[in-house]
Amino acid sequence: MSLTSQEIATQPQCWESVLGLLPDVAPALPAAGESVAVIGCGTSLFMAQAYAHLREDIGHGPTDAFPASAARLHRRYDRVIALTRSGATTEILTALAGADAATRVTTVTAVPDSPAARVAHDVIALEEADERSVVQTRYPTTQLVLLLAHLGHSVERARADVVTALAAPLDPGLVGAEQITFLGDGWHAGLAHEAALKVREAAAHWTESYLVPEYRHGPIAVAGPGRAVWSLSPLPAELAERIEATGARLRRPSLDPLAELVLAQRLAVRLAEDAGRDPDRPAHLTRSVVLT
Repeated sequence: MSLTSQEIATQPQCWESVLGLLPDVAPALPAAGESVAVIGCGTSLFMAQAYAHLREDIGHGPTDAFPASAARLHRRYDRVIALTRSGATTEILTALAGADAATRVTTVTAVPDSPAARVAHDVIALEEADERSVVQTRYPTTQLVLLLAHLGHSVERARADVVTALAAPLDPGLVGAEQITFLGDGWHAGLAHEAALKVREAAAHWTESYLVPEYRHGPIAVAGPGRAVWSLSPLPAELAERIEATGARLRRPSLDPLAELVLAQRLAVRLAEDAGRDPDRPAHLTRSVVLT
């Protein structure tokens, strides 16, 4: 079994552990009413997008999600949250250096003595969820479980469904698809982007990802026989019918969106192995992007 597969399988334990940590770290997270910017790169950006969208939907206050390389932290925020597994990513450190001096910074990281932790006012260290693998799996979902639970969003269905996601057979129609498009609506969109990234990173497989309403506006042209569309959110009946009419394999969500993401992680590993690739050593990638 690959290292990546082993880390995927530990997510239920990681989620339980981080929920136990929540009372201790809650003061480091935004209070309702605070204006917040969340920054990240790659996987962390998609977790930031999911959190930011849900935080605003719940009514906790204005929340912007930025790629660290394009963060606008000169604006006045009550708090900036930096999501960074390694705490060493160059773009994260550059963005934090440009933050308004009056803004409080919280770094969420797996490495508590990292550069991004040292420049923060508050640090949430998720060391138990850290990974040896390059491709992130258990760390981002554990991070998001913490953030969702702090918002008061129930993660009970996710906790139950992740067990199914880890044991269920993979759909042959997805395993054999030459191309997969992931869809998500609302805060699920960040998870759809992350699912597509997992398959690209691990297997170098052709994937795309879109908001559900945007899929009609051009991307559906890619759908067809031998390809697949996987939605992490419920689909309007009219759109589902249009997708099926293309001949593409359509997967509607049957699990909580976080559990659907875990299933996509498993698919990424399977596709990598079927292609003769090592999911633990994806091409051209390193654990952290540190620029000279």
